[in-house]
Amino acid sequence: MSLKTTFAASAAALLLAACVAPVPFNDRVAKNEIYQRLDAQIQPAASSPKEQLEQLQNLVRLTLADSLLFPSGSAQLSESGKAALARLAPALKDLSNQRIVVKGFSDDSPVGMPLMQRIVSNVELSKARAAAVQGFLAAQGVPQDIIFISGLGESHPVASNDTEQGRAQNRRVEIDVVAAPA
Repeated sequence: MSLKTTFAASAAALLLAACVAPVPFNDRVAKNEIYQRLDAQIQPAASSPKEQLEQLQNLVRLTLADSLLFPSGSAQLSESGKAALARLAPALKDLSNQRIVVKGFSDDSPVGMPLMQRIVSNVELSKARAAAVQGFLAAQGVPQDIIFISGLGESHPVASNDTEQGRAQNRRVEIDVVAAPA
């Protein structure tokens, strides 16, 4: 086969591969027991876009909008945030061989003046929010030694920061339940 023919065949194969519709990732992964337990706990609020539960291959992820958990510009849990976390705690209390990783995220807007006296960056704000979630879950009986936190600030946006709606999506807390290392 000539070089042109090989190149043409390779290009055609790449184009055909690009035409295959991807299978949604969650459709290929069976919902595990942890997913089902968390899903049962958030059912009353399941219609809310402020809570999203996903089963991924190696973890279960619950994404909570910051507006559900915190007043604007604050790292103190709101009453609605406490209520949402209190609903989740029973499903997280008895986990064995699992870790809970609480990750805080922000948009790219600078920290506001009232908060700036204590917290100077979005990374610090997102970490303080993750710590508030960790502390509340521990107070609800979830073993503190299986809860790990991370403040990622604006480093992993899920939407554009060019609009208020996009910034709102980027301000979130993700709670991942993953297998503990052996």
